[in-house]
Amino acid sequence: MKTIILDRDGVINQDSDAFIKSIEEWQPIPGALEAIARLYRNGYRVVVATNQSGVARGLLSIDTLNAIHRHMLQEVRNKGGMIEAVFFCPHGPDDGCTCRKPRTGMLREISERMKIEINGVPVVGDSMRDLQAARDSGAIPVLVKTGKGKITARQLSRANSPVSAADVIQFADLGAFADALLADEMSNIIQEHLDA
Repeated sequence: MKTIILDRDGVINQDSDAFIKSIEEWQPIPGALEAIARLYRNGYRVVVATNQSGVARGLLSIDTLNAIHRHMLQEVRNKGGMIEAVFFCPHGPDDGCTCRKPRTGMLREISERMKIEINGVPVVGDSMRDLQAARDSGAIPVLVKTGKGKITARQLSRANSPVSAADVIQFADLGAFADALLADEMSNIIQEHLDA
């Protein structure tokens, strides 16, 4: 079964510089839940990989984070889809963990625990951290221009960007990505990545 890995904030739900700290603050991006449902119905395993440093900062508890994720999973089910698993890093940027994106630990854990080959798997995010983790894991970096995506797209065009724009596939949002994937428009890109 084919796998898609999604970042959470800015890809599935609206992002906030003040962090998503409650179920009430978790608001889906229009069309994102429907996109996940389309992917699921077409045989894709959907997995979430998300940095959640609000836990380390004391802004929310693990219990609250789990409640937000249960709510997200139910909202996706209400649309006819399924997220198979949610992986998260609860650490802060200075904690030195290996799981916080742009490090690759969370994607490696997904590969090991779910018994999937990460090479060639699309990893969809809105930040440079997501793209770096994807590239460094051998996955396919996919940028959506929701959340921080438009800012990230501008960063990609700079000479000092940590990720080359040529290595990143860009879409307006998760719905546009799902449309392209299901229309088989990405099959050549994925094959080129595997052959590289």
